[in-house]
Amino acid sequence: MHTLSNVEFMLLQMIAEHCQASGYDIMKLVEQRGYKEWANIGTTSIYVGLKKLSDKGWISPETADEKSGKGPTPTRFALTEVGISKLRNEILDSLSSTRERDNRFDLGLAALPHIGKEEAVIALRKRLDFLGQASINIRQKYESQGGASLPLNVRALFLHPFSLIESEQAFVSRLIHELLEEASRHGQSY
Repeated sequence: MHTLSNVEFMLLQMIAEHCQASGYDIMKLVEQRGYKEWANIGTTSIYVGLKKLSDKGWISPETADEKSGKGPTPTRFALTEVGISKLRNEILDSLSSTRERDNRFDLGLAALPHIGKEEAVIALRKRLDFLGQASINIRQKYESQGGASLPLNVRALFLHPFSLIESEQAFVSRLIHELLEEASRHGQSY
């Protein structure tokens, strides 16, 4: 079990990347990198996550001396020594032992016998369309952010989903093919 939520993990990364960051700074990065789309991270979760990290002593708030704009003086956060250690350990753990999968899709696969093959094929073809559109959206975001000129860690945030989507498309296509073969063996046609 991870001691950090995905949001907290992402927040520690962004604060470390910029040495200090405010909630607003982090919101801009979330938008730029497309985290909202693929990590389901919104404004509320960012500020709740910052509070939790601060309460745990992994980040420390620092109020800026200078103000820019009309709003309140922004609170910027920096990693504490404990926070740096926690981030490092979480990175090593996540790179070595986690698997990202959508359990909901797996539940749907397990329930295939409860729907007809034709319905399954139609649903899976829709999934292929969905995956294709997701790939287009990520590619557009990738190119708008600088594409191949992005630093490796940022490029990897785009290249990893591309790879996963390609793999998922291949899997879904094979599954559709097998469903169609089974249906033809049983005298059904689509």
